[in-house]
Amino acid sequence: MLSCPNCKSKDLGKIGVNQYYCWRCFIELSVAKGKILTHQVEEDGTLSSLDDLFSDDERSISM
Repeated sequence: MLSCPNCKSKDLGKIGVNQYYCWRCFIELSVAKGKILTHQVEEDGTLSSLDDLFSDDERSISM
């Protein structure tokens, strides 16, 4: 099961193919090549990467 690397919540909503939204900390997640990519949605709708805040281990998918 996929969990948010930021808040560790499993309360994720699917918003697209391999794209999720964390309802606890309000960030967007996408999955590519076994890694979770994290983004903050800005006021104008653009996405800002948050990947530099997490280690590779935290961003790895654990199933």
